[in-house]
Amino acid sequence: MLNVLSVASECAPLVKTGGLADVVGALPAALAHEGVGFRTLLPGYPAVLKALGDAATVYTEPNLFGGPGKLLAGTAAGLDLLVIDAPHLYDRGGSIYLSPKGRDWPDNPERFAALCWMAARIGMGAIDDWRPDVLHCHDWQAGWVPEYLHDMGGTGKVGTVMTIHNIAFQGNADAAKIPALRLRHSRMTKDGYEFWGRASALKAGLMGADKLTTVSPTYARELMTDSFGMGLDGVMRLRSADLSGILNGIDEEVWNPATDPEIKPYKTPRGKAANKAALRAEIGLDEAEGPLCVMITRLTEQKGVDLLLEAMPTLLARGGQLAVLGSGDPAFEDALRNAARNDQVAVHIGYDEALSHRMIAGGDAILVPSRFEPCGLTQLYGLRYGTIPVVGLTGGLADTVINASTAALDVQAATGIQFNPITAQSLRSALSQLCDLYADSTTWAKMQKNAMRQPVGWGPSARAYAALYRDIAPSS
Repeated sequence: MLNVLSVASECAPLVKTGGLADVVGALPAALAHEGVGFRTLLPGYPAVLKALGDAATVYTEPNLFGGPGKLLAGTAAGLDLLVIDAPHLYDRGGSIYLSPKGRDWPDNPERFAALCWMAARIGMGAIDDWRPDVLHCHDWQAGWVPEYLHDMGGTGKVGTVMTIHNIAFQGNADAAKIPALRLRHSRMTKDGYEFWGRASALKAGLMGADKLTTVSPTYARELMTDSFGMGLDGVMRLRSADLSGILNGIDEEVWNPATDPEIKPYKTPRGKAANKAALRAEIGLDEAEGPLCVMITRLTEQKGVDLLLEAMPTLLARGGQLAVLGSGDPAFEDALRNAARNDQVAVHIGYDEALSHRMIAGGDAILVPSRFEPCGLTQLYGLRYGTIPVVGLTGGLADTVINASTAALDVQAATGIQFNPITAQSLRSALSQLCDLYADSTTWAKMQKNAMRQPVGWGPSARAYAALYRDIAPSS
């Protein structure tokens, strides 16, 4: 059995702000079939400690970035967990990253440096009866792990993987924090963790880990370009030989239209009709001639919310409807509330996991007009439920949706619609094409069946991760 410690700031279903949590939560079960044993290291947020319940203290750190910290071992939600109990860092209101006023916690660099410090300690053998062969570090919050591991003399004693879920979030801190973060000033260079005069946790991970991964093959290629690398494209090109694009999967037990307790279960696209009627009744939409489109997302520019607002009249003019679930930029929230004055538009500001299942089951199409999307999960949920994805041609969206081109339609292989360039005008054209396809009941039914047959699980990706782990695990 190969032992892996997954190091992350969030993990579904315990604590979640986005797709990162879904992936971290799904990996242990996915890799179990590959002979990989997982433990997941998480900060001790109140929700995590509450779910953990009784747990054993397996390690103590007298001064964990401003106060004492304990490492607790236990299980919750079927996950084998190590949780950092450090109230001075994690016992607070607001979200896990933001204060109740919606601003980053000023000590976020220290809060997640503590996560990395404890991961490195575990990698060095801090726990008496368990030691990982590989530390799998997720996003900038785990970026300092290779740096600390090196300083503790751990290079070569445990393998390290750094996964980029979204390179836009880099964990950059003022250089004045270097002493507080327990970093060496000598590493504040272009070959170390320096990034435009700041200390970058993500760059540290990218420079120091044995292997790098990201969450789709197309995003791996995009990261090496000026347009998508967010200033780190040079680093990505430097490490290109160690970079893999491993596509995310979804939990096919949680997302299964045949057994989903939140919906009227179905095994074929015909079963969507009852869910569509129930969804319309729930969100206050009448029957309509065109497709019911759903969008479940963070309301940000990255996600193309502004493009949707511009293109929406095209959908509505063709008899289509729109239902949106999400929260984010207050300006987009207000714009969507205003759009919902139209009786063919329904908007729910906030997040509701159960409602997301009902929307995906009841929708005809799911809109993902992202300007960039490392992998994306909502289009995978859509495919699983026979809800046709309309996506921008980028990242994992390019890798997971078979575009309804003339050739794909001729061989009856299409599963969705891709549009490029990612502009409001292109989205208008995609929505017009969607309405045309929806009006052709034979073609539409075939696309739904294709979508529901599309592989969206973890099997191939789990095998790729297992091979990567074995490649970097120290020989016994």
